[in-house]
Amino acid sequence: MSRAETRTKLDLEKVIFIGRTFEEYMDMFLLAEEDLKGKKVLDCPSGACSFTAVGQSRGINITASDIAYDHSVENLEAKGQEDIQHAIAHMEKARSNYVWDYFEGINQLKEHRKKALFDWTQDMKKNSERYIPVNLPSLSFNDNEFDILLSAHFLFTYADRLDLQFHIDTLKELLRVTKEEVRIFPLVDLKGNRYEYLERIIQYLKDNGYSVNEVRVPYEFQKGANSMLKVSKSH
Repeated sequence: MSRAETRTKLDLEKVIFIGRTFEEYMDMFLLAEEDLKGKKVLDCPSGACSFTAVGQSRGINITASDIAYDHSVENLEAKGQEDIQHAIAHMEKARSNYVWDYFEGINQLKEHRKKALFDWTQDMKKNSERYIPVNLPSLSFNDNEFDILLSAHFLFTYADRLDLQFHIDTLKELLRVTKEEVRIFPLVDLKGNRYEYLERIIQYLKDNGYSVNEVRVPYEFQKGANSMLKVSKSH
């Protein structure tokens, strides 16, 4: 095994490569397709989500971005399959941490995750230009390049390893590349606790001229993860 292959394997071990479906995104972010038609949308970070693949097929202009996209689609597909198995095994042991309304059970959840990964893989192979490697809190896009930015299961979720300054720096960057609004889901960490510095984040955003609303959404799988933060630019 070459040094490059060894590095890729080690780096990938640090990445959880699981995705949600287009339908999940629409519910997590309280969106209808009409809200996105004619808009330029960024999904960041997007992982193995099928939002870009399915959205593009429905005439929505979406770009996906993730630190994992530096790796080959073959390595990511294999990693995704492995991570689905690990995640399902964990959820079977901790079923009480989840609300089983959106998904009827473990098997349906597994099918959704596999479908998201399959759609992502097929689109990545055909349209790799839509999938941009990024390393937050820095983005390579221009100011106001996108109308709407969606960010799921990253900020607030990993509160145990991403400090407050990282959150602020990342939010500034997400807002820099966005013309209209940024939506973030969920507002709880991996333990299901509300992000401890959320009120400080909200106040910081308001102090810098943004309109901030906490919005209940029709999606709850992890207990307590049923609202998003909608940050709008007033100019």
